[in-house]
Amino acid sequence: MMTEEFEDMSYKEISYRDVPKSGSVIKSSDVSIIGIAKISIEEDSSDGVKIILKKDEHDNIKEIKFVCSCGETKSLMLDYAAE
Repeated sequence: MMTEEFEDMSYKEISYRDVPKSGSVIKSSDVSIIGIAKISIEEDSSDGVKIILKKDEHDNIKEIKFVCSCGETKSLMLDYAAE
């Protein structure tokens, strides 16, 4: 049975995609904060599946990740951009 309460945690979301690749170290001066991400975790104790919801600062769900106790992970990315 799934737990009824979500455990919300807020994190600063960073971008480092425009940084030239020069090894495995990223300097803090090359990173920019692009927003806040809220992470909610729900766990199904009978099936061993965790559902992780990543939301933006307006509580819009941006990613749904399913994590099996066996280690397999599936993700669903949501884009709200109007076309």
